[in-house]
Amino acid sequence: MTGSAGGVPPLVVCDLDRTLIYSRSALDADPPALQCVERIRGADAAYLSAPAVSLLVELRRRSEFVPTTTRTREQYARVTLPGGPARFAIVANGGHLLCDGVSDPEWQRTVQDRLARCAPLAEVRDRLRAPAHGAWLLRERSAEELFCYAVVERDLLPADVVAELAAWAADRGWAVSLQGRKLYLVPVPLTKSAAAAEVARRTGADTVLAAGDSLLDADLLEYADVAVRPAHGELHDTGWKRPGVVVTAAAGVRAGEELLRVLLSRIGVYAGARD
Repeated sequence: MTGSAGGVPPLVVCDLDRTLIYSRSALDADPPALQCVERIRGADAAYLSAPAVSLLVELRRRSEFVPTTTRTREQYARVTLPGGPARFAIVANGGHLLCDGVSDPEWQRTVQDRLARCAPLAEVRDRLRAPAHGAWLLRERSAEELFCYAVVERDLLPADVVAELAAWAADRGWAVSLQGRKLYLVPVPLTKSAAAAEVARRTGADTVLAAGDSLLDADLLEYADVAVRPAHGELHDTGWKRPGVVVTAAAGVRAGEELLRVLLSRIGVYAGARD
């Protein structure tokens, strides 16, 4: 393995949905050859492109690859990535740190201590389910009793309502993220970057690379030594940029291939610079 100082492999902390893997609704009109990586009730649900499969296998060989997602543990368990189970995984937007597939109790306690500074989940769910939201809110769910989200009718969701909800949430220590047909409300201290920093501490890695597409990935991209985002998604739509963050030339599923190539190309450069 290529590694950080002392022979420790670098961390690659990679978001899943619409960054690395793509649901059928997120695929291009003329997608490349695909490999299914998720099945729901017997049906194919999410994919990697065929070139991305070999790239990911090589990336995992050369790094400590950490799948990272806002999915719950149950939703994450449906995904089967090439190369077998990861030693570490970050799920529920950093709410759970999985170590060999098991949520780490020490990290759970740390998360609960941080969330004590925010308004309670019940108050936020009540606001999200307000009768005035009935025209566009199709269903609302709690995720791991940590945050909540709604499946929405995008064509009926006014932009000013999202802005108003975001301002209300910010006053209570929460953030809003709109990703496709899902509207997330997440406590501000619940971050992927905090969990990534914990994995770096435990492994001794001093080089962190990251990829993501949504506002819930922004803190992770800012934290990493090397970061890349696809030319689509919430960050792209809002024009989010930071010095040193690479934006793919491609959009859609081919962006997944491109960002893997970027990460592979940077592992040796950044690890070698610290040796």
